[in-house]
Amino acid sequence: MIIKSSKFLLSVVKSSNFIKDGIEFAFVGRSNVGKSSFINALVNKNNLAKTSSLPGRTRMINYFLINDAFRFVDLPGYGYHKAGKQNVLLWASLMEDYLNNASNLKRVFMLVDIRHKPTDLDKKMLTFLTYKGIPFKIVATKADKIAKSKIFQYINQVAKELSITALDVIPFSSKTLLNKDKILNIVENDILN
Repeated sequence: MIIKSSKFLLSVVKSSNFIKDGIEFAFVGRSNVGKSSFINALVNKNNLAKTSSLPGRTRMINYFLINDAFRFVDLPGYGYHKAGKQNVLLWASLMEDYLNNASNLKRVFMLVDIRHKPTDLDKKMLTFLTYKGIPFKIVATKADKIAKSKIFQYINQVAKELSITALDVIPFSSKTLLNKDKILNIVENDILN
């Protein structure tokens, strides 16, 4: 798949404003895992999704229209404690409402940092996706930060921690674009099937 066009549609803070129709792919992960960089790399733009060196910047659900045909949906990052308990609960509730009600959701790409073991929140998110029967793929970001010879070792560690197979984990780098084509092929196949 080639992404020819992408544009920001809207940000949502209430479930009543969710977009109800059309094909969607959602992105979840803890704060500072590189969701915005991941989206920007997929669409070949540096600033479609806002990036920041500070965690917890995605506080709303952000919709992006891709190829005038489907949407990427950036969900709030989880696990950022400095945001305050009330904000964390609000973001979690908004994300859960989205995942419970997105009838046109084709797949969730759950991002984890390849350099670190998945957190308890990552495990809870994966349990939730599995329980709801939502198709997922784990994307292990920041693969450029480790030696190429060690990527497989790190992928196996992520898979073991999440109790899944290594085939469910895709190493990715927004800098080198490692496996960008593989991820876009997954998107294309999901749309066609």
